[in-house]
Amino acid sequence: MPKLFIICLSGQREKLQFAAMTASVAAVSGTEVSVFASMNAFPFFIRGHDKEAPAEGHMGEILAQKHIPSFYQIFEQAVDLGDAKIYACSMAMDILGIQKAELEPIVSGLMGLTKFLSDAEGAQIFTF
Repeated sequence: MPKLFIICLSGQREKLQFAAMTASVAAVSGTEVSVFASMNAFPFFIRGHDKEAPAEGHMGEILAQKHIPSFYQIFEQAVDLGDAKIYACSMAMDILGIQKAELEPIVSGLMGLTKFLSDAEGAQIFTF
C-alpha cells in the first residue's frame, strides 16, 4: 500500500486547507496517510481551540466567504473515511504543557519528529 506523510507547521488557512485536502484525497483513494501536527498548526488540534485559521492572502479570504468546508472538517473526513492518522508533535505538547487528554478526538496519538521521519523513510513527504 502506498504511503504519504504530511508535516503541518503553518497556522495559515490556505496551507492547512491544502494539507487537509491532500490527506483526504489520498486517504479515500487507498493511500495510508500520516499527518504530523507541529509548530503553528499544532494548536488547532487541541480541544476547544478555535478552528478558524487566519487567511494568508486573498484565496484564504475567498475560502471563508464561500463557506468551503474547513480544513478541520476535511481532516476529520480523512480520518473517518480513509486510512489517515494524525499525530501531535510531542515537543509542541511539552512546550505548551498539553496532555494527551486535551487533544481532539481525530488525533491518533503523539509522536516525536525522529520517529515520524523514520516511519516516512522512502515515502512521499509533503510539508505545509
